[in-house]
Amino acid sequence: MYGQRGTGASINYVTCHDGFTLYDLVSYNEKHNAMNGEDNRDGCSANDSWNCGAEGETEDPEILILRNRQMKNLMTLLLTSRGIPMLLAGDEFANTQFGNNNAYCQDNEISWLDWGLLEKNRDLFNYVRRLIAFRKAHPVLRSPTHDTGHNGTGYPELSFHGTQPWNIDLNGPGLCFASLWAEDHVRFGTEEDAFLYVAANAHWEEHRFTLPLLPPGYRWHLAFEAWGFSCEPGEEKRWEESGITLAPRSTAVLVGRMGKP
Repeated sequence: MYGQRGTGASINYVTCHDGFTLYDLVSYNEKHNAMNGEDNRDGCSANDSWNCGAEGETEDPEILILRNRQMKNLMTLLLTSRGIPMLLAGDEFANTQFGNNNAYCQDNEISWLDWGLLEKNRDLFNYVRRLIAFRKAHPVLRSPTHDTGHNGTGYPELSFHGTQPWNIDLNGPGLCFASLWAEDHVRFGTEEDAFLYVAANAHWEEHRFTLPLLPPGYRWHLAFEAWGFSCEPGEEKRWEESGITLAPRSTAVLVGRMGKP
């Protein structure tokens, strides 16, 4: 079926109105629905969540940093994928339902959006806002079709990689993978060709990713790094290395474009 239906047939999301919020997905191992009055029997028990080392609220700085990075990782993968992205309101600033994954019956602080969290989690908000701007700036991510073959860049429009270019190994140590989008300026109506490299390290150890070679004159630039870097489209930081080391449980996005003189 892949390639036979357009990207509009897919709605991609991490969280929705049913289940955990994004913050709760990285903060709770179990549902906490006692306030619903059904002895915690209601709501799904299979949430594919991980609390990063403590159940619910904590003041442990290492756990809070990891949760922030995990939310950025999930948003990065969502907003650099083809298909229609759907965001749950409040996920962009880490809204919580305090572990309640079935809050339809609550009309109180459990289900309300806490806008006070916007300022508290401004870093996450800005990261997500810049990801959305990045998606808008690169139409290859919003193509209405699932074309993957070679285009005018001379590269496949979409290719998959591991820690070594053109060699993805999901059975290797850890879970390390990357995608390379080749944005043909003729096909997508941009000023010049561009290459978008999205790398993910889901392992608890760091891994070094060797970057794919670019056409002559092109250079890599860092756009996002879940440990703490993000920028507006066009303001990416020149990346001088032939590879990038991803810290444990982190993602990075680089853009290949013509180098400035």
